Amino acid sequence: MQNSYDAVIIGAGHNSLACAAHLAAKGWSVAVFEQAAIPGGAVKTGEFSAPGFRHDWGAMNLSLFAGSPFFGQYGPELQENGLELAPVENCFASVFPDGSWLGVSTDMAVTAKRIEAFSARDAETWKDLVGNFPAEAEHLFGLLNMPMKKYAFASFVIKLLRKKGFSGSADLGRFLMSSPRTWLTETFESNQVRAMLAAWGMHLDFAPDIAGGALFPYLEAMANQSFGMVLGKGGADTMIRALTAMIEKKGGVIECGARVERVIHRDGQASGIVLADGREITARRAVIANVAPGALVDKLLSGQSGDTGYDRKMRAFSHAPGTMMLHLAMDALPGWSASEDLARFAYVHLAPSMDQMARTYAQAKAGLLPAEPVIVVGQPTAVDPSRAPEGKHVLWLQVRMAPATITGDAKGEIAACDWAEAAEPMTERALDILDRYAPGVRSNIIARRIVTPLELETDNPNLVGGDQVCGSHHLSQHFLFRPALGRASGATPIKNLHLIGAGVWPGAGVGAGSGYHLGQKLAGA
Repeated sequence: MQNSYDAVIIGAGHNSLACAAHLAAKGWSVAVFEQAAIPGGAVKTGEFSAPGFRHDWGAMNLSLFAGSPFFGQYGPELQENGLELAPVENCFASVFPDGSWLGVSTDMAVTAKRIEAFSARDAETWKDLVGNFPAEAEHLFGLLNMPMKKYAFASFVIKLLRKKGFSGSADLGRFLMSSPRTWLTETFESNQVRAMLAAWGMHLDFAPDIAGGALFPYLEAMANQSFGMVLGKGGADTMIRALTAMIEKKGGVIECGARVERVIHRDGQASGIVLADGREITARRAVIANVAPGALVDKLLSGQSGDTGYDRKMRAFSHAPGTMMLHLAMDALPGWSASEDLARFAYVHLAPSMDQMARTYAQAKAGLLPAEPVIVVGQPTAVDPSRAPEGKHVLWLQVRMAPATITGDAKGEIAACDWAEAAEPMTERALDILDRYAPGVRSNIIARRIVTPLELETDNPNLVGGDQVCGSHHLSQHFLFRPALGRASGATPIKNLHLIGAGVWPGAGVGAGSGYHLGQKLAGA
């Protein structure tokens, strides 16, 4: 391996690989250094429970990637390099304590009929929202896909005013600042419809009453209804393997098991990195760090960038509550008592009301193990049977919200205040909840793998405290403020040193946004 490249990239998450792939396509020599044994960060797939059962470690949903500008440019090449996608028609559902359920499928008539069983008015509202979605999507995806710079933001506002006028623009601005509860209660009358949609806010850190959270339930619902969902065939790592192949075919280098000790910089300019084994790698044009904002300063810059204000803001970057993952190898999918149709859905949410979600979030923020955690049940083998031996299945369970530092148990049952002892009883709590809706589910478990919030961070330091979205997305830390005002492009006070990843605009989700934006900027688009 040579020791000098145009760009040196720290971390091999999907943003890093998208950036490297774009730069390599533009003729740059690139090298990516990853401390883990394999590339991908939280996007990896493995036999974590038992041989033959392939589980996605973190991210499962590749819809953002498939709809991203990066995929729009490189989709055919990714597919030539092995990317295989599994389309989903039955996207997500919620089950409720009274034995009812509600789900969104790509067949509008089917979804509307399900909603109509709870509220005829809500079914009509749903149809109207979906009908208006293309017009709204033009503005929303324009906002989410653009570089978050002052001139770009100003241009967006001007175009919006021309298209929607002041009143329409103000309505959109109010929506972007609204909490999930505000928007959902104004829009729908059924508590079940509200809860089904509010559950998507909990995939980030938008409990029902957090300002700015209405956008995410809206987008997930409308996009799933309009386009469906996408998983990776055989596992989410199909994306990582395709990106890796693209980079290596263009002469790029990806080295795993290579921890970066620090960034070399002098007189306000970065020139390379030092690896833990002592090697120095020179970067002629850019050093790119895919790390959590606080880690950039404290770990890679030895505590200071030369700009004390910047350092303070990076250290103050706030992380969302953690997640506990359960990977289950199954003899069969859960026998959902509400309807056997639920076994066809990619996601089933166990989050019966907005009030329950609000309590869960508040308890986790206080360091308490939630009495009734939100459970996201992923059923990927309902869509892609190749992930398990014939006739068998995998379940992918997120237990949200789960505090990294435990101060107590909101239910008063678990005495342990460390995850080494709390993991098993918390797992049983989650399985008890699942069993309420799918009685006897434990009898179908062949093997299980518990991943605590602390293990998620140990595996990938960007997931601070098990925060799978690498930083809160509350309004004070989103849009122009992610990770701080004037730094949404990933620019740092050190010339040629750039920050990418979920801690930088446009934030979490497997969409390659920050990596692609930076690659375009460096390579001149």
